[in-house]
Amino acid sequence: MIIRRFFYVFIVILCIFGLCCNKTRFMYNKINGIMSVNKLFLVILFGIVIACKSQSKSENNTTQKVKIESEKLKVKDQKLEVKNLTKNYVLGKFDFTKHSDFVCVPKKLSSKKIYLRKEVLNAFEKMATQAEKDGISLKIISGTRNFDYQKRIWDYKWNEKYKNVAKNKRALKILEFSSMPCTSRHHWGTDMDINNLENSYFEKGKGKKEYDWLVKNAKKYGFYQVYTSKNNGRTGYNEEKWHWSYVPLSSLYLDFYNKNITNQDITGFQGSEFVSKIDMIKNYVNGINPEILNYKN
Repeated sequence: MIIRRFFYVFIVILCIFGLCCNKTRFMYNKINGIMSVNKLFLVILFGIVIACKSQSKSENNTTQKVKIESEKLKVKDQKLEVKNLTKNYVLGKFDFTKHSDFVCVPKKLSSKKIYLRKEVLNAFEKMATQAEKDGISLKIISGTRNFDYQKRIWDYKWNEKYKNVAKNKRALKILEFSSMPCTSRHHWGTDMDINNLENSYFEKGKGKKEYDWLVKNAKKYGFYQVYTSKNNGRTGYNEEKWHWSYVPLSSLYLDFYNKNITNQDITGFQGSEFVSKIDMIKNYVNGINPEILNYKN
């Protein structure tokens, strides 16, 4: 840009010079000499115009190259993120409280001690700040849950809450709202439950205002409702208006899960013998909001 401006200034100077030459022609009437000067002026002017076009083309090429390199870097970063994943990670078999990529959610944004991935918390804080400006309060009531955490929830429902339901139906009953260990998106540190665990809360009054705000604005910050209405043919868990996921990251984890995990990997808890019959990965792990399934980073 600096070089281009220099050329423009130089052109103006030459134009002034040309005018001076014309004035000199009338004063001294040296026709042959002036014609030579004018010809020289035109040649120089033509050369400068060509140089400017070349410079402009060079700058455009440089800008395009930087853009391409930026896109390559973005893709490279995503590949590195996937490369660092392991089967144990997406199966929830690790201690998130000691994992360097996880942080504790500030008390003002949570109802108890909750952990999330750093990237997810950062995005949520931005969303919560804007929501507060709009008169909406967002609080996380559940975040990361590893295999052991999810197993405690599952075991309670298997052995206590639904113990009178036949075993071949018990797993499906629990799966209305709770995941089998090894299959929960909460393992990844990308998903959270917000404000309340009842759909009815979000259907009227304060809860409806909160839900409507999320539906309208959450995607701007990367968050999508995971379990939407099943009226469109979605399989798996019932609708959960409280469960939201940071999709720029969770979509990468889901892709890794689908490529590396099979139903045979989902084991280590009561009722796991029904995993293959239910086809957990197809019907539940991927039984999510179509927008998330089709999300492209």
